[in-house]
Amino acid sequence: MCSRPLVLLTNWCRGEGVALEHALMVHGVPEEEPTANVEETLQSIKALGRVRVRGKMFDSKNQTVTLLCECREVIDPSKIPPELIPPTGETKWTIVIAQSVVNDEDTFTVKLAQFLQDEGKTMDDIQTMCAPSTAWNSSPESIIRAVGEVLNRSTKPTESNNYRRLKTFSGVSPVPLGEECLDGWLEQAKLMVEECECTEKEKRRRLVESLKGPALEIIQAVRLSNPDAKHREYIQAIENAFGVTETGEDLYLSFRSLYQKSGERLSEFLRRLERSLNKVIQKGGLTGRAADEVRLEQLIKGATESDIMLLQLNLRDRRDRPPTFLDLLTEIRVEEDREAVRPKLDWYVCSVFPLHCVKSPFHDHQISLSLLRLRSLAPGYRKRGLSCHPHVK
Repeated sequence: MCSRPLVLLTNWCRGEGVALEHALMVHGVPEEEPTANVEETLQSIKALGRVRVRGKMFDSKNQTVTLLCECREVIDPSKIPPELIPPTGETKWTIVIAQSVVNDEDTFTVKLAQFLQDEGKTMDDIQTMCAPSTAWNSSPESIIRAVGEVLNRSTKPTESNNYRRLKTFSGVSPVPLGEECLDGWLEQAKLMVEECECTEKEKRRRLVESLKGPALEIIQAVRLSNPDAKHREYIQAIENAFGVTETGEDLYLSFRSLYQKSGERLSEFLRRLERSLNKVIQKGGLTGRAADEVRLEQLIKGATESDIMLLQLNLRDRRDRPPTFLDLLTEIRVEEDREAVRPKLDWYVCSVFPLHCVKSPFHDHQISLSLLRLRSLAPGYRKRGLSCHPHVK
């Protein structure tokens, strides 16, 4: 819009003593239109409140009049239409307000930035991804053309179809059959929104379609309070509504009280420790830098069923240089596999190659730990009379 209407409106407001933020001009009103009808028609726009005509100017070119009106409410440009249809249904009236002249460019910039954010793009992406032949300047038309070109090039038609749906979460306890628990759903949801390249709107849709019952009601409440809420706010709302309420310090104390259960493998205990440790870090009870050291310390303290494996892996002597979670888990699993295979191998050796120990004055000190293990694991060994000690019958 040109600056002439703004100058006219500003000067007219000063002459009539009307505040610019409460003023508007109406163009195209028939000369014979009663002032009361104009005021009543403008008051149909609820955002204006009560409206009073403060001045009238004849337009000889169009044979109409332009009216200066004062509104009770401060004018919000987003709620004022640019044109208004009079009750008679004749030619539309054009509404001019100061904010529409000043903020047209700012409004376009704000809306463009919001659109690009929803699409996961920035202005730098538009400038770098558009074709060299694309005319590029600061005008809204050229920007819109460039945005359309980039979106056409980057759009993936099958993106919304080729993805693995999140498992259903309702927040009901105990967890119904076929649904996911909170921790499992949160892990999948956070991984999905971090890894997928879809738009903000698509991320919210994928989250909502996996929810039902009380969990879906929470998201509906979030939408009512904040229609522009992002996907991170959805996830945070679910976590706050159904997750643990302990502080980071409370979770750290719980982590420090974890011990290996009877019959629980060391690798299973380590994974249980890691789940608890992640919650501690997320709640701010511990920094990520200290995770390796604290994890190893609690593993050594709580592994009451795996003392021999701790010795074999030499973990107590590695506290100064603690391994990462994945490295530690790999070492433990390799050792567990070796322990699982060793009894079968010892049985095979004992069955195929009977052991005879040579007598010597030092035979009491020559019985190795491996031979004792072989004998204890081979019940058929004594039956064949193949004792590896002269005193054992």
